[in-house]
Parts: sequence; structure tokens; C-alpha cells
Amino acid sequence: METIANTSSWKQADRMALLVIDLQNDFCSPDGYLAQRRGYKVDHVKGVLPNIRLLIRQARAAGTPIVWIRSHYDFKYINEAFMAKRGEEGCCLENTWGADFYEEHPAEGDIIVDKHSFSGFHGTNLDDILRQHGVKTLIVTGVATNVCVDSTLRDGFFRGYHIVLVGDAVGSNSQTGHDGTLATVNNNIGTVAPTAEVAQWLARNYVPA
Repeated sequence: METIANTSSWKQADRMALLVIDLQNDFCSPDGYLAQRRGYKVDHVKGVLPNIRLLIRQARAAGTPIVWIRSHYDFKYINEAFMAKRGEEGCCLENTWGADFYEEHPAEGDIIVDKHSFSGFHGTNLDDILRQHGVKTLIVTGVATNVCVDSTLRDGFFRGYHIVLVGDAVGSNSQTGHDGTLATVNNNIGTVAPTAEVAQWLARNYVPA
């Protein structure tokens, strides 16, 4: 597996942003939509949450931009094909507990981008925000690895961003899907790195003297 030290995209460390994708109650809580209405297991969230929390803390202390990407899937926003897959139940509806962030929340100065599809770039101003901050590399965390995380990092790659997927800070109820995304990123898109290595790199390169 490629490591940060050997990855040229990390040479300008001050041009990174941390993406936190879909860390919301409906996706992550045992009382949320996926667990209660779809019958999906969300055990993976507890495993990745401490790693996401560590990266948020490191990035915040260092002044690295943190972008929280939040889903709103009200029927007024999604297309017919998406609605057919979603079913009649609403998920991550605006101004509801289900759409709120799960356990971790943005702080003052963090950026929130609302999306209405799987990709954080589709129909949003995420690309404009990142370019305004001079971001070249995306550190990607969140859920689900093979759905919204995958869609967002692919769109980011197509737009010219270097991708670092934090393999133990993303999760999915499908281990097969999770492993597939990690393999695809490592082989074709960017770098897969563990939380410990990313956190060390952030501390070494970002924290002001």
C-alpha cells in the first residue's frame, strides 16, 4: 500500500482539506433511518468515529479547512430515479433530528455543504469553496465508503484533486463494498492511508510553531 511519505500529492501539505461525509443521525445512529427503516447494521460507525474525531481535532488545531458534507434527501430535491430507490420514507429531511450531525458537530469556522445526491460535488458549491481556499488534496472520511464517500472522491478526482482516503475513518454496512472502494482508490484514484499516519502528518506539517 502506498504511504503518505511516498506520495507526491502530499508535498504541499498546506493545501489540503478534511472532508467529513454524511456523519448524520439517519445514517449513523441505531435509531436512524438506515437502522430502523431499512434494517441495516450501523455497527461500523462506532469503529470509525474515534478516528474521524481525531482527524477533526488535528485539522482544527492546525487551521486545516474542515468541510462537513451533509445530505438532505427531501423529495423536492431528489429525482425520479433516486426516489424510486429511496422508497416512500423520507431520509435526512431538512430541519429534522435525522439530518442532524451524529455525535460530532461543526465548530465556528468549519464549512457545511448540503447535497441532494450521493456526491458532495453534484449540484453544490463544494468545488468553488475548495478552490477559494487553494485546496489541492482532499483527506476523505465518513460514510458510507462505497456510496457517498465513493461518489464524492471520484468526482473530486475528476476535478483534479489529489485523493487521500483514510481507510479506517470510513465505513459501510457492506464489507465487500468498503473493500472494493479502498482497492479502487489505491489502484486507480489516489492513496489509502490509516488514521495514525494522516494524523501524524497533519501534526508535523500544520501545527504552527
